[in-house]
Amino acid sequence: MSHKPTHAAGRATPVVDTKNMKVRVITALVFAAFFFSLLYFGGGPTRVGGVDLGDGKAWGQWAYLALMGFAIFAGVREMVLMARVRGFNPSLPGAVLTGWLFLLHFHFEKNGLDRLPLWAVLFAGMLLIHFGALFFDEKLEEALPSQAIAWMAALVLGLGLGFQQKLFLLEGTLPKTGSRLILALYIIVWFGDSTAYFVGSYFGKHKMAPKVSPKKTWEGAFGNTLGNVGGAALMKATFCTEWSWVDVVALGLFMGLVSQLGDLVESTWKRSAGVKDSNVGVSIPGHGGMLDRVDSLVLAAPAMYAYLRYAQGWTQ
Repeated sequence: MSHKPTHAAGRATPVVDTKNMKVRVITALVFAAFFFSLLYFGGGPTRVGGVDLGDGKAWGQWAYLALMGFAIFAGVREMVLMARVRGFNPSLPGAVLTGWLFLLHFHFEKNGLDRLPLWAVLFAGMLLIHFGALFFDEKLEEALPSQAIAWMAALVLGLGLGFQQKLFLLEGTLPKTGSRLILALYIIVWFGDSTAYFVGSYFGKHKMAPKVSPKKTWEGAFGNTLGNVGGAALMKATFCTEWSWVDVVALGLFMGLVSQLGDLVESTWKRSAGVKDSNVGVSIPGHGGMLDRVDSLVLAAPAMYAYLRYAQGWTQ
């Protein structure tokens, strides 16, 4: 006989790991303090009280580039280590360097000037990943899947985080436009993730993708979407005041859809490698690995830029 505590409706009481939640919150606050400080001080001219801190654009873009570069390195490393669990041997240096080249492509592309064209990045990536394997890969019998995984790691992290760099560099009518957009990106995605967790914990009943992520439910996915729209509404009311309510709903729905797809995609990688978290070797307390933190963002950032470009007419 089951002795699980139940609600009045007869369903099992949701289990929320309060200890892990406390660690997650503390870690998130530490990262948020650093991250939001970078956006505030590095986004443009800044004054604190009567003190003029100058124009953060002089160093902010390079600081954000370094942050995205580290995230690419950590994410690619986790994908490579997960692949090695299955016996494959993708090139870590080749994948990381190719991912960095994608990042630099977005950093230097502005106002129609393409100082590091995409074709050059792809050609260099071919040399690094394919020809590099001829000299440094000791398991050439696994060359096909190994090199495919290296390319996937470079593309997913390089493009996904490269679009964050592009968003950060955008300039509009409001001061610190790029910082506002990056803040909106994270708030929309984080609100969705948080709402999904609590709605799924308390009301989740119908499994969404049991073979990929058994804990995800359709109720949680609905909560995620509500959180995404709520996050977009908060941004309209505070930092992105030029958005219309059509923008709020469209961005919330669009980014909510792709961010959940990104999370599910990463879950398939972890399941195929037989690991619970992507933190193969390095762990963020309460948050898993780097891939666990950026899986939703690598699709949400391109989605936000696509909306800005094709729905709002941005051309930068």
